[in-house]
Amino acid sequence: TGGSIKFEGVEVDEAHIDKLRQKMGMVFQHFNLFPHMTVKENLCMAPTLLNLKTKEEAAKRADELLARVGLSDKASAYPASLSGGQQQRIAIARALAMDPDVILFDEPTSALDPEMVGEVLELMRELAHTGITMLVVTHEMGFAREVSNRVIFIDEGRIQEDEPPQELFAHPKNARLQAFLSKML
Repeated sequence: TGGSIKFEGVEVDEAHIDKLRQKMGMVFQHFNLFPHMTVKENLCMAPTLLNLKTKEEAAKRADELLARVGLSDKASAYPASLSGGQQQRIAIARALAMDPDVILFDEPTSALDPEMVGEVLELMRELAHTGITMLVVTHEMGFAREVSNRVIFIDEGRIQEDEPPQELFAHPKNARLQAFLSKML
């Protein structure tokens, strides 16, 4: 198979990848916070390392983001002292610290205990309502139906359906999607 990927009209290739990465935030399944750094240091590292912000600007932005995710009191804490839900909220704040055009989420709730899932989804709901563009890989179908503008169902590496959530959830055309939704909803 072949094809290409474009982001904001620019082909994602070796010549453009570093510049494009600066416009994207990433939130992983397993948080990927630096264990030897405090929460605030985790948030400040990339913007200062890439010379996008001074240390003072990055620290101020980190404080704003910690307040936004409800964890201002954890600025001096180390990741190991935080719950899974708190670590994932810090990972989201770290992605936001780069002021990205889009945030990519890879199964952001899959590594969380059920009681932690709600707090992460609530934060993501708030982000969606502010207009931040998010591309989310998830099995949380209720969440996808609620906050998405588009839902894409991929099976065996191929897009099977690409619809507004109202259409995809009410009238799935693909048999695998029908079976999946019957078990998930």
